[in-house]
Amino acid sequence: MNFENKNVIITGGSSGIGFAKAKAFIEKGANVWITGRSAENLQKAAAKIDSRRLNTVVSDTSNLAGIAVLEKIVTESGIKIDVLFLNAGTAIFNSIEQVTEADFDVQFNTNVKGSFFTLQKLLPNIKNGGALLFTSSTSATAANLGASVYSATKGALSKIAQIAANELADRNIRVNIVSPGPVQTKILDSAVPTKEAKDYVASATALKRVGNPDEIAKAVLFLASEEASFVVGTELLVDGGYTNYARK
Repeated sequence: MNFENKNVIITGGSSGIGFAKAKAFIEKGANVWITGRSAENLQKAAAKIDSRRLNTVVSDTSNLAGIAVLEKIVTESGIKIDVLFLNAGTAIFNSIEQVTEADFDVQFNTNVKGSFFTLQKLLPNIKNGGALLFTSSTSATAANLGASVYSATKGALSKIAQIAANELADRNIRVNIVSPGPVQTKILDSAVPTKEAKDYVASATALKRVGNPDEIAKAVLFLASEEASFVVGTELLVDGGYTNYARK
């Protein structure tokens, strides 16, 4: 898979799955822009990747002002986007009776509103024939305790992606969804903070382990590449068998 001199934008790219994706695209020769809320975290990510092909943008894509920052940089630079990866996300896990309005709003603003309007604002800059990818989650269809709001945001995101696949087909922009299962990230740590809890989650996968961000990045590279030229509007589960595992 060759991404030499392709332009890739990844929202939420300073850590976890987004960081792994950025590193993978850089290694394949792409020019990559990653966004994040924290300049410090972006600087740390840039230091780890250590490549002139990496660009960082301080942009809180959970609100229109933050999205406007990214839109301005892309427009003024004159770049055309080959791959847009809508990855920024957050999660707060609580039972329905404990969820606050603030918990609800921050998750929908970041996971749904942010992705929707980032796509809308950057659409004119995406090349015809480009690739658009969404990070959803197996939580979109699972019914895990404490994940009512997070799961709802990922379900909404998946539906937006499916409709985008149809609306953008006339520009030959391929839209697909990557749905990770349990992966070792900050979101997993917040959901299952103890070793015992992580062991239980691992046992719920066919492979009996959680994934790592690099494994998700490999799946993303495929969907963004010409090797997936006839793959449109699909959801790729990268979950170690979590969704379809027949528990004994």
